[in-house]
Amino acid sequence: MLMTTEEAFVKTLQAHGIRHAFGIIGSAMMPISDIFPAAGITFWDCAHEGSAGMMADGYTRATGEMSMMIAQNGPGITNFVTAVKTAYWNHTPCLLVTPQAANKTIGQGGFQEMEQMNLFKDCVAYQEEVRDPTRICEVLARVIAKAKRLSGPAQINIPRDFWTQVIDIDIPEPVEFETSPGGTDSIAKAAQMLSEAKFPVILNGAGVVLAAGGIAASRVLAERLDAPVCVGYQHNDAFPGSHPLFAGPLGYNGSKAGMELISKADVVLALGTRLNPFSTLPGYGIDYWPTSAKIIQVDINPDRIGLTKKVTVGIVGDAAKVAQGIAAHLSDTAGDAGRADRKALIAQTKSAWAQELTSLDHEQDDPGTTWNQRARAARPDWMSPRQAWRAIQAAMPEDPIISSDIGNNCAIGNAYPSFPTGRKYLAPGLFGPCGYGLPAIIGAKIGQPHVPVIGFAGDGALGISVNELTAIGRDEWPAITQIVFRNYQWGAEKRNSTLWFDDNFVGTELDMKVSYAGIAQACGLKGVQVTTMADLTAALKVAITDQMENRTTTLIEVILNQELGEPFRRDAMKKPVRVAGISAADMAAE
Repeated sequence: MLMTTEEAFVKTLQAHGIRHAFGIIGSAMMPISDIFPAAGITFWDCAHEGSAGMMADGYTRATGEMSMMIAQNGPGITNFVTAVKTAYWNHTPCLLVTPQAANKTIGQGGFQEMEQMNLFKDCVAYQEEVRDPTRICEVLARVIAKAKRLSGPAQINIPRDFWTQVIDIDIPEPVEFETSPGGTDSIAKAAQMLSEAKFPVILNGAGVVLAAGGIAASRVLAERLDAPVCVGYQHNDAFPGSHPLFAGPLGYNGSKAGMELISKADVVLALGTRLNPFSTLPGYGIDYWPTSAKIIQVDINPDRIGLTKKVTVGIVGDAAKVAQGIAAHLSDTAGDAGRADRKALIAQTKSAWAQELTSLDHEQDDPGTTWNQRARAARPDWMSPRQAWRAIQAAMPEDPIISSDIGNNCAIGNAYPSFPTGRKYLAPGLFGPCGYGLPAIIGAKIGQPHVPVIGFAGDGALGISVNELTAIGRDEWPAITQIVFRNYQWGAEKRNSTLWFDDNFVGTELDMKVSYAGIAQACGLKGVQVTTMADLTAALKVAITDQMENRTTTLIEVILNQELGEPFRRDAMKKPVRVAGISAADMAAE
């Protein structure tokens, strides 16, 4: 079939159902963006490519449908790096389209030239460059298939002078690959171990959310065994929050109930998880990981199995299919050992933690430090982070999508939200970029326009993506609700300074004259500032109503005291020792 390369490219996108592209317009992509409207592809022109990439991540995570990142070659493409690496560790299958400088000018130090393949080599699950215009569909189809199969972003690099070429080519049909149900022997061995277990515990990860029917399959298995179900860090939506067997998230600022229960396990089924450090490190001073337990680890990527923890049985496969296979091979008496006592302990442990969580008002100081005590004394009438989270919970809709940025106040909230279904909790993941909360929730709302959405970010993190407020007020953009925790500091790093650097606050203070609510208003959005729990609950309820009924975007600026929660990485920090000594007097003269 005779067509131009840009027509072939867009027809291939259509064949794979890619309906949304995120980026900033540029001449290197105009041959295809020009025909996006006719093809039914919406181009979301953002304020910054980094945020555009995080919108694509949020869209795909909320819908399960692939989306596309695209921008001008060179500086437009380099701005995607953080977002693409974030999508990689979030296991998000996105398409990264990187128009390249023209072949005839590459190597001449040309305008906006960059070696774009090496740039993303460590950021994508797969990458390929188009070598000839006639191969554009073949390469694009393969890149899309690899993104889906490897559950990560994949890159196609296209010299910009390959557009507008006339070629004779057929559009390849999409090829779908069936995911593995796991090996027969390993399934049988895992089922035997769980059948004989006296205190089995299931740990659900992202793979349970990503697998079709993964949550339902894990629920069937949990109910058969009456096993408590924990979830990995930032995967609160990997099991129904109202289920009596749900024990909550492990790790940093997670659920004490989950930690206490998994510490008693003799067999752990780690389902759809690579067992990342943040899901296994001590929390609240509890070193809960059961070192003597037998570990069954299930992951679709064999390279992740046994990488962080000693594994008794490793199963390479789809989380849903593996869970179904194990359930089918359980013995008739599986779960019977200690069943009644286990169920009672689960209920008792959950109840105790729920009572403790609802009574928490303030953050504790480590021995020898007094920052939180001083922070409360300095602003006794200001809300603490935990008071803010309780006020938010009181106004939370029944089944929202929420995003969380990286940072201290967002992390304090890790133990609070739970969800009835999956694809509801969007967090920046283990790459840990600031600036994720706002763009991710915008992408989620684009994908799920009829679901209430709430984004969360600290004031430092929001400052990185705040320019998106200049983009999202246009008529074609959906309304969202964004909460910014305003404590006028880079909280996570300030906590490090209190613990290991004697309150020597270098680079931790933010401008107290800035009003994020005022910035929102200046962008034509609704900006609200709140200072009390009652006002926060009321403002959030109004904002959700405005979002869903009036198509109004609201930014709620929550004024907080400067209390600081747990540091992110106690395991990676230690008190420095000064040997030679440093003095400003040693600086060379000007």
